[in-house]
Amino acid sequence: MSEESTPSTSKAEPTQPDPRRWKALGVLGLIQFMLILDVTVVNVALPRIQHDLGFSQSGLAWVVNGYVLMAGGLLLLGGRLADILGRRRLFLLGVGVFAIASATCGAAIDPGMLVASRFLQGAGEAMAAPASLGLIALLFPDPRERMKALGLWGGIAGLGGTSGTVISGVLVDLASWRWIFFVNLPVAAFALVMVPRLVSESRMVRQSRRPDYAGAITGTGGLIAVVDGLLQAATHPWGSAQVLLPLLGGLALLALMVRIEAVSESPLIPLEFFQNRTRVVTNFVTLFFASAFFSYFFLLTLFEQQILGYSPLKGGLSYLPFGLTIGAGIGLGTALMPRIGVKPLLAGGFFACALGLFLTSSIDVHASYAGSVLPGMMVLGLGSGVSFPAIGNASLHEVTGQDSSLASGVQSAMQQVGGALGLSCLVTLGLRHAAGQIRHGVLPAVASTNGYVLAFRVGSVLLLIGGVLVLFLLEHVVAEPRAPMAELDADPDVPLAVAHSDD
Repeated sequence: MSEESTPSTSKAEPTQPDPRRWKALGVLGLIQFMLILDVTVVNVALPRIQHDLGFSQSGLAWVVNGYVLMAGGLLLLGGRLADILGRRRLFLLGVGVFAIASATCGAAIDPGMLVASRFLQGAGEAMAAPASLGLIALLFPDPRERMKALGLWGGIAGLGGTSGTVISGVLVDLASWRWIFFVNLPVAAFALVMVPRLVSESRMVRQSRRPDYAGAITGTGGLIAVVDGLLQAATHPWGSAQVLLPLLGGLALLALMVRIEAVSESPLIPLEFFQNRTRVVTNFVTLFFASAFFSYFFLLTLFEQQILGYSPLKGGLSYLPFGLTIGAGIGLGTALMPRIGVKPLLAGGFFACALGLFLTSSIDVHASYAGSVLPGMMVLGLGSGVSFPAIGNASLHEVTGQDSSLASGVQSAMQQVGGALGLSCLVTLGLRHAAGQIRHGVLPAVASTNGYVLAFRVGSVLLLIGGVLVLFLLEHVVAEPRAPMAELDADPDVPLAVAHSDD
């Protein structure tokens, strides 16, 4: 039985929206940009990091995996703790942890120090990211404003993922790989100063302050184990103990969490939270989107540097058109969403992304940037930009004021798990296909390119499937043109109603 109060049907006088809300959105969006940036910013810098700190090839993977593992495993817990302890408080704590970890990453003198710092960075994201989105959902009670705000926030996050290679290439070539971490410090300091001035504290209403620790431990441990198993699959066979033990153990822990939550008087994650069809479908198809999205950057970076011979700077700058088109897509999606709803935008975005990956799969060893890379990049960027605002809104569909940060934690966890799936499945599929061709006498450059092509085409199919699922399963979600809802002040269990469902 949940400890939250029963929703009230009484109406209060309309409340005035917080006049600081758009400034607060800018600061929160900047931090989200930084958090997502650090998922991809290290990719271009890995060869220099390996040379300077003496990493082994297997150890180098943990510079990426340590961040993803901690962020993916702790996001659900971070989202719920933000609701319980205070969203602003946990956001500031997460940003502070992230800043400290960034400083120690940049100052690392050996592999152990850098990997441990990346783990700490992931923990900081797991606290800050869900709290940030939960705050935005409460800052914008009007449905139309909230659609625009969540669209911008999601788009800024998407730009963070695409900008990592550009920023990393510039900093690695012109300064040092250490600056990809040091650049976070002034951004974090700015947020720590400004957020207390722009955002009021908010938390869920509970009869008891004691959360469900058993559910928290099993859920967090299960997610960490599942993500670890998926990441291990990138370097080990699927049937190996390194993959199966954490995967099966993680699934068992998650099943135990469901059992614990079902009988708990104070569940960490009420099972009723997952009864909303729009949220469930959106979070599920996010796995497809994130798998293809992050695999694209990883594989295309390898293709440009290893096959086409691009320098880190040239490779990073090659993604500038992606940033421009994703920005155009964000603007288009944010403007159209209140008029036509989430379903057509999200389905259209997925189909455009599928087309972009398919166009990219035309690459070969003699490919030119303008003829083979750029067309797919621009279509994928536009489709991604349209998708981000729709995903952000649908993942918070009819979430209550009680659960706003939890909903963000679930969506962010799906992004991290999807990224790990892409690394373990699509990237591994491409690399192993190339290795098989090399064993049969195919030139390494040709074999590697054929592997990239296969991975891009499989990613395209996954996005097509995601788009079809959206068309057939997602509710028709549009914003209702009404005044800011006083129910937020009257009762925190009343849905935020980021959108209205017609079916």
